[in-house]
Amino acid sequence: MDLSEIPVTRLSGVGPKLAEKLLRLQISSVQDVLFHLPLRYQDRTREFDIGDLVVGTEAVCSGVIVSANIVYRGRRSLICTIADHSGEMTLRFFHFNRQQHNKLQEGARVRCFGEVRRGSQGAEMVHPEVQFIGGANTVAPVVAETLTPVYPVTEGLHQLSMRKITAGALEYLRKVSPLELLPIHHQGSISLTEALLTVHRPAPDVPVEALLEGSHPAIQRLALEELVAHRLSVQRVRHSGAQQQSPVIPGVDSSLYRQLITSLPFSLTNAQQRVIDEIAADLTTPQPMLRLIQGDVGSGKTIVAAAAAALAVGAGYQVAVMAPTEILAEQHLLSFRECFEPIGVSVGWLTGKLGARQRRESLESMRTGTMQIAVGTHALFQADVEFADLGLTIVDEQHRFGVDQRLALRGKGSHGDTVPHQLTMTATPIPRTLSMTAYADLDCSIIDELPPGRQQINTVAIPTTRRREVIERVGSAIEEGRQVYWVCTLIEESEVLQASAAEDAMQELSEHLPGVSIGLVHGRMKGVEKEQAMAEFKARDTCLLVATTVIEVGVDVPNASLIIIENAERLGLSQLHQLRGRVGRGAVDSTCVLMFEGGLSQRSRDRIAIMRETTDGFAIAERDLELRGAGELLGTRQTGAMNFRIADLLRDKKLLETAKHLADRIRSEQPECIDQLITRWMGEDAPEYGNV
Repeated sequence: MDLSEIPVTRLSGVGPKLAEKLLRLQISSVQDVLFHLPLRYQDRTREFDIGDLVVGTEAVCSGVIVSANIVYRGRRSLICTIADHSGEMTLRFFHFNRQQHNKLQEGARVRCFGEVRRGSQGAEMVHPEVQFIGGANTVAPVVAETLTPVYPVTEGLHQLSMRKITAGALEYLRKVSPLELLPIHHQGSISLTEALLTVHRPAPDVPVEALLEGSHPAIQRLALEELVAHRLSVQRVRHSGAQQQSPVIPGVDSSLYRQLITSLPFSLTNAQQRVIDEIAADLTTPQPMLRLIQGDVGSGKTIVAAAAAALAVGAGYQVAVMAPTEILAEQHLLSFRECFEPIGVSVGWLTGKLGARQRRESLESMRTGTMQIAVGTHALFQADVEFADLGLTIVDEQHRFGVDQRLALRGKGSHGDTVPHQLTMTATPIPRTLSMTAYADLDCSIIDELPPGRQQINTVAIPTTRRREVIERVGSAIEEGRQVYWVCTLIEESEVLQASAAEDAMQELSEHLPGVSIGLVHGRMKGVEKEQAMAEFKARDTCLLVATTVIEVGVDVPNASLIIIENAERLGLSQLHQLRGRVGRGAVDSTCVLMFEGGLSQRSRDRIAIMRETTDGFAIAERDLELRGAGELLGTRQTGAMNFRIADLLRDKKLLETAKHLADRIRSEQPECIDQLITRWMGEDAPEYGNV
């Protein structure tokens, strides 16, 4: 009997209503209960004398109620005093009913569990869990034999209910061991059954710190299996895609490709040429390309993408270029038009903010094929979008899109078993730890060489108390003929508030720098307005550009040599690195000023110190992973792909190679286990190529 096939309603006390609540936690079977693990533990295995209780800790104690009164001091509350041979303690209840009041009477003996606080009369517990254990002369039942788990729950589902449900599932586990799906000699000395029993009901001598930190063998056993399941799920997406075919596109002998390269005002770096050759080799086969280009700020990814587009368009196919934000999509539109329109290739545009007439025209030109390269945002994979013959999709800043979104765009070019090739790019270097897991469905190319002429960027940190001095420095740079970015950041996601902050900064700078031409860019502006503001800055019609973080990527103004980032302590390392990369693109050394508020946390101090120490994007990405964790670094849109229950990519780095080896072994030796592993760990979150 497979535990995954036993419905949760078979457990004692689980009826339809409770089953519905459990379904919110993605629990529908006994196996699901077993893999719903505790968040933390409480130690109820020892009972303390009242006189030995320590304020700030959770503890079990017992005593006889010596007084119980309802008081009205500000709010109605029930105050009980209990006593044992060592002292007295107060129990305070703000929410109670008549039945509870009647039971909490003088002479009753109770055992309490809760957090010990310092009250006006000494030690107290507020709303403790109370167990009635008889009168003063009654022998008390034994305390808990194992540590008490605290589970993730949902509205209407309480910890006591969850523990009872789990206890029932553990009874099944003892009778029917779950399938051991990993090759047995890699499991070490601990079985899956033993790991689950340990995690759900740890013995009193089990080191709780090791369980919570994830270093205990039981947690490591489960984390390893989850990493294997994750890798297999991503490989399944890749394998499913590989069953289809993509158009065979000739390589770098293409005349359009040669026209593009010849028209460039610079020579490609060796790294750019190597990556283009890798892309060209992929395109010449009928197997769909799924390649990720990584490159640090300013490494020249855009021209590599343009080269790939030239190969596809030269072979008669359309290309779709998708970016996560309007302003980045606009930058790509300008770059691709600059590259392709002089050589006769039409480049069009589709975003959610187009007017109805413009949208109809864009959709029609994409459908008929007159738009050879389509640039846009998420709008490119909406239901009404059709391409005549899409041969290549390019996804920029792909860490902001999930697997399903990458595949949705790819699905726009599907014709039967034929799908377009896909090239994805990121200017946010991805630590190897993440690329081995989140992007195991992609081949990776790294542009590890910066074009000639990239200048050193000096990074300094200055408190906002020296704001006037910073403004004077901006004025001096402009007098020397340089251009300057002033970036406003807010914690709030509201574009209205961000726009207001940028407008306020522009007003302040205008007052202090009379005669200086200042531009403004923020997310509330219309696309045409943002494009015009950027074009004016690039053409040196404005000397100072005040902007929100919408300029994080894609903006290239060689004459800009100074960037001021307000409230730098609010941003992650990778975002700071991207913003800093807006300067250092010209002939002179550049400076990045990180302005911060006083009273920095240690974490913020660490971030600023790292930015001052290095300009190496990959080193910064590794530190960002350490500081922020994988989920935040990859972004919230990576839903499902990084939604680990137990594994932690930073903590469990040492397991990744083993997980890779085991996944490969299972694919070759135990393919029948693949679906079971994926379902056990990922359930509905597992990405499915065929469902996109």
